Amino acid sequence: MKRLFSILAIACIMVFGTANATTNAAMTTATTVVLTQDDTNAAAATAEGGDLTFHQELKKRFIEGGPGFMGIVLLCLILGLAIAIERIIFLNLSTTNSKKLTQDVEDALQSGGLEAAKEVCRNTKGPVASIFYQGLDRADGDLESAEKAVVAYGGVQMGQLEKNVSWISLFIALAPMLGFMGTVIGMIQAFDKIEAAGDMQPSLVAGGIKVALLTTVFGLIVAIILQIFYNYIIAKIDSIVNDMEDSSINLMDMLTKYKK
Repeated sequence: MKRLFSILAIACIMVFGTANATTNAAMTTATTVVLTQDDTNAAAATAEGGDLTFHQELKKRFIEGGPGFMGIVLLCLILGLAIAIERIIFLNLSTTNSKKLTQDVEDALQSGGLEAAKEVCRNTKGPVASIFYQGLDRADGDLESAEKAVVAYGGVQMGQLEKNVSWISLFIALAPMLGFMGTVIGMIQAFDKIEAAGDMQPSLVAGGIKVALLTTVFGLIVAIILQIFYNYIIAKIDSIVNDMEDSSINLMDMLTKYKK
């Protein structure tokens, strides 16, 4: 539940920031409308001169793309980034120095037995420490029970690491598909204008085609951004899982020596 609230909080912050940017863009548009014709021509000449910043150009293209599909694509970006940021924070908090933990547990086993080793695990955060604790907690019996506990709880911890990652892959696939859908709809509208006019004039279809292509561009941009975060998260998960597996082997070796 805490993770859900974290995702919603991050999404709300990003939505609020986007809303402010959209409001500023709307105010800029309204101001432009009340300009005189000469001022408008001067602004257009300035824009053609390439003096617009990247942020201003991005806002301009976003508004030109239309609020329908562009808003949905933006929502995919916001939700995807919210989940990605939450996962990155969680994974970074789950990363521990497994070599130091293994050495501390081994020293505790030799000096104070199982209870001292379990105390070390209780005072350490992360999935590796949790797996160690489960194995040590069942080490009073046979080693087979401890090994089963380590394997079972390792699967539980892996599920926690991979939680909500599939949603990021959904938004990666959804954003460009929505962009392509916007492109198809824009092309249909452009051909409807040609049919209504009964003449193939570039001015009739240029605007519709531009809007259609903008939705595709923004959909691809969203997919690229989320793909970078997704690959980083997957690489981080693989690193932690490999660390968990290696540490589990070391734990069983320690318990074997302790039992002897």
